[in-house]
Amino acid sequence: MRRKPPVPIQLQSISFDPADPKAALSQLPRGAAVFALYGVDAHAEPYIGRSPNLQARLARLLQPSEKHPRRLQLAGRVRRIAWRLTGSEFESLLTQFSLLEEVYGAKACERMHLRAPAFVRFLGGNPYPRIVVTHRPSQREADWAYGPFVSHAAAERFAEEMLKLFLLRRCTFDLNPHPSFPGCVYSEMKMCLAPCFKGCTDERYAEEAAAVQDFLATRGESRLITLRRQREQASANLEFESAAALHAQVQKVEAVRALAAELVRPLSQLRAVVLQASAHPGEVAVFLFENGRLRGPAGFSTLGMRIQNEQSGSTSLFAQPLAIEAVPENRDQRTEIREQEQGTGKSPAEDASMEGTLVCEGNMAPAKIARGLLEARLETVLAALAESANPPSATERQGSLALLKRWYYRPEARREGEIFFPDAEGRWPVKAILRGVGRVAAKALIASTPA
Repeated sequence: MRRKPPVPIQLQSISFDPADPKAALSQLPRGAAVFALYGVDAHAEPYIGRSPNLQARLARLLQPSEKHPRRLQLAGRVRRIAWRLTGSEFESLLTQFSLLEEVYGAKACERMHLRAPAFVRFLGGNPYPRIVVTHRPSQREADWAYGPFVSHAAAERFAEEMLKLFLLRRCTFDLNPHPSFPGCVYSEMKMCLAPCFKGCTDERYAEEAAAVQDFLATRGESRLITLRRQREQASANLEFESAAALHAQVQKVEAVRALAAELVRPLSQLRAVVLQASAHPGEVAVFLFENGRLRGPAGFSTLGMRIQNEQSGSTSLFAQPLAIEAVPENRDQRTEIREQEQGTGKSPAEDASMEGTLVCEGNMAPAKIARGLLEARLETVLAALAESANPPSATERQGSLALLKRWYYRPEARREGEIFFPDAEGRWPVKAILRGVGRVAAKALIASTPA
């Protein structure tokens, strides 16, 4: 089936006159944005960039400066300015990548210096399976590729430490087992089943390979469950030496498991919801990673959400947010209601709730709370993001994985936003995501409040 082209990024646009740059610059917002500068030739490649302050950045590029004569000046070549406001660096990078892919295709990753992330690949199609570290797992092998890891070295370390727990082969050539084969040092050290000289049956090696595959798929949980059960049984039978040996194995497995972050999963099962601040007041930007592709942002309206005041010193931001019942989500409806209620003497707290800001505990006491309203709202947003079934191109898959990996593995103090993964049954933790929405929205609200 032929792949459909991606939907173009929607941008705001104005014309630019080099003779009067201030006229166009005065129309630009001062917020964070991704922009594209188009020249006289409509088919020429645009200049694409991002900035935390769109007006200031384009003033440097398009307004001549006598103090900085060597500064890059594009005023004479630009005839149109297009931009899109963004609420976070994560959204800016994803938007910039999408624009670059529209223009440059497969070179988009190269232009953004996005390297393909490292995966541990299980070669299950080989008669005698082994594992390797790769940066380009194919989509048909997505069930056997585990990652992404923070780096190639991290993936290699995880693979090496994991192999110490099993007897899988480490040689890289195709085997033709024969008793006359001399073997290698790993077989002599009893660290391999030695299928090369028929040191084990094919069935035994297949059993060991299946255990390795289960370990990778569950990030060690399958091995831990077995060892813990055996340890408890040994303790119940008063076999304390055996229990101590099993406990040491549990600790080794936990140490290996710690080398793989929660993001490390089979590529075919890698799904995540990422929450970020939004460029629109009263919303949180929701992104969905699924089927190798980042989708979003979709705006989750925080209209009517009520959480306790963070300034009170409580830990209520981790409590379940509540919603005031019968509050319109559509921006046009909110504007109409606000215009109708002007001059009616409503309190500031009531007006704030209609503006879409978070209503903090202690500022107002709503008469009625809508149970399940926020859950239904979130499920609608996630369903809308999942509707796009268009399979990603190889470039889009590589870029999405690289962007997700780059953001996820940042130091926690520098990583804005939150991420959530589905449970073992593939269901989203809706209540946990809503608590995350409350935290992201509260931070944005505090950041926008004048000191």
